[in-house]
Amino acid sequence: MALRLSSKRVCAALRAPRVQCVSARFASAATAAVQGSSLPQDVKDAIAREASLPTPDPSSSSKTAGLVNQQLPYMVPTYVRPPPMFEKGEGCYMWDVENRKYLDFTAGIAVNALGHCDEGVSQVLAAQAKQLMHTSNLYHNPHTGLLSKQLVQLTHATGGFESASRTFICNSGSEANEAAIKFARKVGKSLSPDKDKYEFVSFHNSFHGRTMGSLSATPNPKYQTPFSPMVPGFKYGTFNDIDAINDLVTEATCGVIIEPIQGEGGVNVATPEFLLALRKRCTAVGAVLIYDEIQCGLGRTGTFWAHAGYPKECHPDIVTTAKALGNGFPIGATIVNDFVCDHIKTGDHGTTFGGNPLGSRVASYILSRLSSPEILNEIPAKEAAFRKHFDALRERFPSQIKEIRGKGLILGLQLDTDPTPIITAARERGLLVISCGTNTLRFVPPLVITEAEIEEGMKILGSAMESVWRKGEDVEGTPGQQEMQ
Repeated sequence: MALRLSSKRVCAALRAPRVQCVSARFASAATAAVQGSSLPQDVKDAIAREASLPTPDPSSSSKTAGLVNQQLPYMVPTYVRPPPMFEKGEGCYMWDVENRKYLDFTAGIAVNALGHCDEGVSQVLAAQAKQLMHTSNLYHNPHTGLLSKQLVQLTHATGGFESASRTFICNSGSEANEAAIKFARKVGKSLSPDKDKYEFVSFHNSFHGRTMGSLSATPNPKYQTPFSPMVPGFKYGTFNDIDAINDLVTEATCGVIIEPIQGEGGVNVATPEFLLALRKRCTAVGAVLIYDEIQCGLGRTGTFWAHAGYPKECHPDIVTTAKALGNGFPIGATIVNDFVCDHIKTGDHGTTFGGNPLGSRVASYILSRLSSPEILNEIPAKEAAFRKHFDALRERFPSQIKEIRGKGLILGLQLDTDPTPIITAARERGLLVISCGTNTLRFVPPLVITEAEIEEGMKILGSAMESVWRKGEDVEGTPGQQEMQ
């Protein structure tokens, strides 16, 4: 009992917030004291390891582990999470329940574009929560229509697809894509009432959601097989394969959905030539072209929409969005043109919560920020800062780092091995980063991140890579890091 209490006290002392300028000396002294004690060697090693890391994963005897163990039995096991439990955020940083600070390069999977607990977002949320939160779509409210208008007008003003005309507001990215799939199916039935025009095309390494329609458009056996059969009529092509388009998209195709930059699939960027060929083929056969910009849109590439960086001739009929639209509040949207909307009638689709006054007002405020020059004009310089550090890391680790991909602040670092040990080592040094695709580190930080914060995070990442690849540190990975959306 005394031994257990002693080790807990030492661990608690080592987890206390450290003053940066003396942390190394403190760790060294603590390690020496522990090694000279009568504690068992495995306890000594565990304590020494915690002393050497700024934010070591919580131990089995920690407050965090106690809370997790109390709560986990009541949760459906859809995720395997790493040990820390986060309870506070500000800007590009989060703090766990042990009051340890982490720099966040994940932004809640590209959600918190304005950072955590943005003051303006919090004020708008609080004000509207006191006024009116929900009415259902049986009634008008001042904010749903305003948000719909704002999305269309900003799309026009920022170089997005000129034919955008109307918006459907929902609650998530999966819902936005589900609406787009239904709308395309309705167009197909309207254009060809006497023929089968219901086939849908998506692409390998894409991710469009977890509902049955959006899941059917996500050709990943890991996600699909447990819930098969999928919705009938879905076909899958190879991303950026121009030669295959004519055989893939036919007169029977009602819709094509594609991410201009694949997020979950490995940060793969569509070529202008591919999107242009896809647009031409969709026009020729009367198919609806849908751009899923749930992860890559709303300023992340340096333009308000990712497709605004492509020639106008390849622009879509529908754009779907979510994630950054609410900065953490659940909201999504499906923006359509008249080619689509002319076939949608009252009762064809609906939502109870979508477009509620609270979410719509918050999203309107967020859009005003994400479309501002203050945000958009700084993205290229921030991308350049990341790439400078990526190039330096590639020089240090040429055999482990194979490729740099992406645009703006959706970037990928292709590794030659599983990135989980790097993710774990970075987390235990105070940096949160996630993976995607096959062995790819993904960087989707808040758009408000500073170049100083980028430098801070990349130094930590370099240290993590050094510990795993050069020093051979045994860093245990946590399952479930891949494909987290």
